[in-house]
Amino acid sequence: MRVARWQPFNPVWNQLQQFQHEMNRLFDRWGTGAPSEQVFPLVNLYEEGNHLFIEAELPGLKLEDLEIFVTGNSQLTIKGERKLTTPDKSVRHRQERGFGSFTRSFTLPFPVDPNNVEARFENGVLRIQLAKHASALPRKIPVKIAE
Repeated sequence: MRVARWQPFNPVWNQLQQFQHEMNRLFDRWGTGAPSEQVFPLVNLYEEGNHLFIEAELPGLKLEDLEIFVTGNSQLTIKGERKLTTPDKSVRHRQERGFGSFTRSFTLPFPVDPNNVEARFENGVLRIQLAKHASALPRKIPVKIAE
């Protein structure tokens, strides 16, 4: 049996490297995913005191195209539609900002009071403030002395 030594610079290896290079160029040109595959909107979620705050980036969205739902005391859904802003007869040379309907749902880290939610939309940023539900607040337990 004859043993062949592996040589990284043989013609097949060079062709595979060239193919990989061309595929990388293709993905660099067109992006790694279609707009529908991108996560939108981008959000920050943080807790301060007895409240949970959510900030979502929604540039170009109109208030009438936005809906917010709190369900089951611990589920938040942001739903909307960002419309295409370029004229129909225009020629697009690059399309990075997505458009169309979107839905983002979050399981919140604790139950919230669905009757105590405030939402503000300013300069393309949605800010939602949710109060913790009474069951999620710390409760002081009195300690009795054993007799």
